[in-house]
This record gives sequence, C-alpha cells and structure tokens, in this order.
Amino acid sequence: MTLRARVFAVALPVVGTVAAVGLWWLAVVAFEIQPYLVPTPLEVFRVFGEMPGDLFAEAQVTLWETLAGYGISVVAGVLIGALIAGSRTVERAVYPMLVALNAAPKVAIVPLLIVWFGFDSAPKIVMAVLFCFFPITLATAAGLRSTPADLVELTRSLDASRVQTFVKIRFPAAMPQVFVGLKVALPLAVVGAVVGELFAADAGLGYLISSSGGSGNTALAFACVALLSLMSIVLFYALVSLERVVLPWVRETTA
Repeated sequence: MTLRARVFAVALPVVGTVAAVGLWWLAVVAFEIQPYLVPTPLEVFRVFGEMPGDLFAEAQVTLWETLAGYGISVVAGVLIGALIAGSRTVERAVYPMLVALNAAPKVAIVPLLIVWFGFDSAPKIVMAVLFCFFPITLATAAGLRSTPADLVELTRSLDASRVQTFVKIRFPAAMPQVFVGLKVALPLAVVGAVVGELFAADAGLGYLISSSGGSGNTALAFACVALLSLMSIVLFYALVSLERVVLPWVRETTA
C-alpha cells in the first residue's frame, strides 16, 4: 500500500466521523432539541472529562464479558461447524436445533439466565455466546464444504488420511470463510453482553445506560454508546489485522 493510500485509509474515517458529529450538533441546535432528549457532542465529551475512571472501569467489565463469550463461541462454533461439514448425520441431527436457537428471541431468555446463573458475569457471557455462536458455526461449515475439488483429488491420489486432509487442505482452505463468520460475530458479542447488562447487572456499560435512562442523564447514555462503538471498532480491526497476519495469501490471490 502506497503512502497516499495509507493516508486516505486513516483520513477518510476521521473526516466521516467529524462530519457525522457536526451534523448531530447542527441538528440539536437547529431544531432546539432539549438536552434530556438528545445532548450535544460537547455535553457527551464533558461526561468523559468528569467521570473517566467510572466509564473505563465499567468498560472493562463489558470487555471481559464480550471476550469471554466470543472466545467460547469461537471454540464451540468451529468445532460444531467442522462436525456438521464432516457428517450428514450430524448436520441433520444438530442443524435444526441451531436454527431454532438462533431464531429464538434472546432477550426473552435473560430472566431464565438470571434464575440459573444469578447476577454475576455468567448471564452476560451466555448472552454473548447466544448472539455470536451461530454465524461462526455457519461460516465454518460453509468454508469446509467449499474445499476445491482438485485439492481433494490430489490428497486422495497421495493416500492422505482424513485427518491429514483436514489439517493440511480443508481447514486452511476454509479459513477465509471462517474469518468472515468471526468478523460478523464479533460486534454481535458486544451486543449480547450489553443486552445482558441492561436486564441483569450491577456493573458494565449496559448497566450505566439502563440507570442513566431512569435518571434522565442522556449524556451519560450517549457516552456509553460511544465507548461501546469504539470498543467494537478496535476489536474488529484487531481481528482484521490478525486475519492479514494469519492469511497473507488471501489478499494476494483475490481481486
């Protein structure tokens, strides 16, 4: 990537963000929206200046719940996706339950999670798993099924075992598709953790949003949402960077 392309890659998101904040500020001033409905960006920034320790302490709680739920989903999703891709019997037995679980309204499950796990981090981690498990499983199964036929024929001609074929050919070939699922699921893990915090928590950014709504402190709620967005962006691009390190050949062999 040239220097000019790198400058544009950094500058364009910054310009877009500044423009969006400017439009937000202009709309609040032009339509005389009251602060208890929509605060100005200045009021939101003031929250970061007044209580940075509290905000970042709560953000650490949400980050831990997100990463724990996401990690569990990655391990379980890749494993079950591999089983589904490798066996029609497993697919027919498990896939309908996965679809049903994904289609279920997850917010309705929160009261049950509170009964089962209490008000600790466990319900939030489970919510994160429920939100992001299915995309990882689906992407893994789809990637493993899309192994190029000529590579499969090559392994057969070399008398490779099923394990050798999986480790050397099928799984590496499926990795680009797996990373698609990982990137789709990562923001969903943040959403799942926050949904759990909205209903069953005494800590976390979701808890702050819920409590600020009751007190009419919308500036605090907007600050929490901004921090959650920043968290999602950082995690997403960290995953993109990991993909480029693990799969450097993808960018060279695709348009």
